[in-house]
Amino acid sequence: MNDCDVSLSAMESSRLPVRLTLISHAPTLALRRASFPLDETLLQGEKERIASIRWTAPRAQQVWCGPEKRTRQTAEALGLEPSVLAELADIDYGRWNGQEFGDVQASDPDGLANWLTDPDAIPHGGESLVQLVVRIESWMEKQIDFGHALAVTHPAIIRAAILCALQAPAQSFWRVEVSPLSITDLRFNGRHWTVRSSGCSL
Repeated sequence: MNDCDVSLSAMESSRLPVRLTLISHAPTLALRRASFPLDETLLQGEKERIASIRWTAPRAQQVWCGPEKRTRQTAEALGLEPSVLAELADIDYGRWNGQEFGDVQASDPDGLANWLTDPDAIPHGGESLVQLVVRIESWMEKQIDFGHALAVTHPAIIRAAILCALQAPAQSFWRVEVSPLSITDLRFNGRHWTVRSSGCSL
C-alpha cells in the first residue's frame, strides 16, 4: 500500500456515516379536508400533542425544515431548532393551492387526471412531479458531506427522496405512503442511497 492509498483510507474512515432522517409534519386542516395546501398552521392542539410524546431527537450534524408554518411548528413542538431551507418547501400546486381535491376534480377533471398519470404534467401551472424529484435529488447530493442530517418536511418531499434513493421512476410517486409525523431513514454508503425504514411513528 503506497502513501496515497493510506491517505485515502484514513479519509474514508474519518468520514461520518451519512444518514438522512426525514420527519413528515403534523396534521393540518388541508390534510383533513383533502385540500391542496396553502401556508396553513397545524390543527389546534397538535403542538401540545407532539410535545406530550416527549420524543428524543437523534444526534445530527444538521437540522433543517421547510419554510412553511406547518413544518416550522412541527419542528418547534419536537424541541428542534432547525435552519429553514427553501429547497425543502412543499411542491408548488400553482392555482390549485387552497382548493379542495373534489372542487379541482369538478372544475378541471382532465387536468387532474393528467397530473395523476403524467409526472411531467403541470396543469396547475406550478411544479411537476419530475421537477420536484430533480429538486430533491440535488438537495440529497449536498447531504453526503454532513454525516447525519435531520429534516422536518412534507409528504411530497419524503416521497421524492424515497424515489431518489431507490432510483425509481417518477411514475412511482403515488405508490409511496407517507403519514403525518412519520419518520423515514435513508443511508448513503458512498455509492448509493438505501431506504433503511419508512413510515415509522415517532
